[in-house]
Amino acid sequence: MPAAGPPHADRHAPRLPALFLPAGPHDHHAMTDAAPAVSVVAAATRLVAKVGSSLVTNEGRGLDRQAIAHWAGQIAALRSQGKQVVLVSSGAVAEGMARLGWSRRPALMHELQAAAAVGQMGLAQAYEAAFADHDLRTAQILLTHEDLADRHRYLNARSTLFALLRLGVVPIVNENDTVVTDEIRFGDNDTLGALVTNLIEADALVILTDQRGLYEADPRKHPDARFVSQARAGDPALEAMAGGAGSGVGTGGMLTKILAARRAARSGAHTVIASGRERDILVRLAAGESIGTELRAALPVWSARKQWLADHLRLRGRVVLDDGAIRALTREGKSLLPIGVTGVEGEFERGDVVACVNAAGRECARGLINYSSADTRRIMRQPSARIADILGSMTEPELMHRDNLVVLQSSPANI
Repeated sequence: MPAAGPPHADRHAPRLPALFLPAGPHDHHAMTDAAPAVSVVAAATRLVAKVGSSLVTNEGRGLDRQAIAHWAGQIAALRSQGKQVVLVSSGAVAEGMARLGWSRRPALMHELQAAAAVGQMGLAQAYEAAFADHDLRTAQILLTHEDLADRHRYLNARSTLFALLRLGVVPIVNENDTVVTDEIRFGDNDTLGALVTNLIEADALVILTDQRGLYEADPRKHPDARFVSQARAGDPALEAMAGGAGSGVGTGGMLTKILAARRAARSGAHTVIASGRERDILVRLAAGESIGTELRAALPVWSARKQWLADHLRLRGRVVLDDGAIRALTREGKSLLPIGVTGVEGEFERGDVVACVNAAGRECARGLINYSSADTRRIMRQPSARIADILGSMTEPELMHRDNLVVLQSSPANI
């Protein structure tokens, strides 16, 4: 099949880092340049659409109301087809900078938060006016990682979004940049879009950006690079090809989109990464047209609680396990006992989320721990029957109960 190049409309647009695939044969069950017959969006009844800031802010120069009207019209068309849509939209900081007359993005956190506070007013007003033209109401939802890490606030956000969808309202979601800090921020709206997808159990996540999708190599340097029309979400090869978790790819880069697709797949949602500069992109996807890169969910679908444990909570430390404990967790579905722990890293309290790793540091599971780091150090390598003797009392016989942990690697052979 001939290599697919960027569409003419995108040639002069700023481009994010392209996906690189290694030379040689590929697993065509996981990755292919053959376009899927029908887009997964066609069958989706509930979907999340994430629109990058460059698509709504004239490349950072302030809100593009014509573009916003375009998105509102497309979502209105999807609503008329009976689809529920949640929109995740960036743009508040860029709009705030434009309103304040700032030509350069500030470096100080409080100035960024001030810009976000000013810009949120414009963003909300622009979307409200655009959707009103289609007799649709909107609601602004501002979230931080802390909101989704707290179980009660997580459930409240979920209930609110479901209520809005039942009422026929279009939720507009953004990170609450006004109060967020580096410690609790999502980091990018690709991640936020995936977490909202999990939150409302959407069927599909559409990530609209300023490039066509994923390529085997950078098409600017390799004109014959093939376009990847379909792949399996969660395929570790995709992350490795994009540079891995520590590659330093910036906010909004291709790696964040690949990781977002993996997160979305945990609740059974498929992901489409496509150019927001394609004419009527959402309407055409909903009509079944295959556009962009489709990352299909092929992972086991996790329960809402398992998703929450895996993605919505911050890790506070790590426990190092022996081979027997890893086997018990990953193959036998058992709880983690203190006797299987060989080391403790970091400081944590009872109820914190802690990673379970092997001797090489590779994570195989994570969950809510029943003992603090200090107590875990005292009882590790000991049978549960000795916990009370060592600590003076026993809260639980397990260090982590199987109901409060999620396995991230299913086969010890791969750990």
